[in-house]
Amino acid sequence: MLFYDEALRNKMAIPNRNEIESLIYLLEDPDPEVQVGVRKRFDELGEQVVPFLDQYRSESVKDSEKKTINEIIYNITFGSILEEFSGLLSQGIQNRQQLEYSLLTLCRFGNPTLRTEDYSKKLDKLSSMIGSDIAYTPSILEKMQIMLHFVFRELRFRGDTQDYHNPDNAFLDRVIDSRKGLPIMLSVIVMCLARRLSLPFYGVNMPVHFMLMYKTHNQEILIDPFDGGSIVSYNQCCYFLKKNGIEPRPEHLERADEADILARCIRNLINSYTKLGDEQRVDGLQKLLYITELKA
Repeated sequence: MLFYDEALRNKMAIPNRNEIESLIYLLEDPDPEVQVGVRKRFDELGEQVVPFLDQYRSESVKDSEKKTINEIIYNITFGSILEEFSGLLSQGIQNRQQLEYSLLTLCRFGNPTLRTEDYSKKLDKLSSMIGSDIAYTPSILEKMQIMLHFVFRELRFRGDTQDYHNPDNAFLDRVIDSRKGLPIMLSVIVMCLARRLSLPFYGVNMPVHFMLMYKTHNQEILIDPFDGGSIVSYNQCCYFLKKNGIEPRPEHLERADEADILARCIRNLINSYTKLGDEQRVDGLQKLLYITELKA
């Protein structure tokens, strides 16, 4: 009898397209009890239903329906994303490669069905486009110039001055696709390509405005990713901080730890979703931030 009950429960848990469509249709029912029951059924079906929902979302023409499906997918997948994210942090965020993996995993918070390996391959492809130029250029400063010209001139990565706080500007996958984003994400693009080409580009966790650093054996060059990769002086950065009511300190212009960069990326997303009034996403991101700061 116990075996029969278990088999029956397993059979009931197997989704099909007709049931998914019926459940989505019922989500628009004005009866709150109906909606609670539908969402409970989706929770029972678990992650095996996500491919169905993802396909239905891509075929839907109604924004309200897409939004509802996004919420359902998020609720179903958040637990596994949190677990995967926590697992990565347990291994440490101590170099640019680990930072990249963590940021691509963070992208699944915005798009749970994302294939993160596809974006690793996109970064591989971009770096291969200038690999030979970098390899055959003896001057370390010329290598820097080639990279900056490639990212900010040829690929046209740029800051989003029109919709700065849009969450799309803070997710690595969306920045790769749109070629626009926040200063920190533009910096991450350079760092990801630089890692593949063994170039010493790193982040600078300056307050208000994240910066890039190119570190040679005898100098540290500051670069503003939001201004087309322009080179700036320490005095200019100090002036900027004072103008924004911040008393400059030496640590403001030092190379940032990768864990600190990850935490700042999450805070940017919290800020973006707070402005949108999306309390559910803010709560989830707060959990990710807590784990990040705990294991940093």
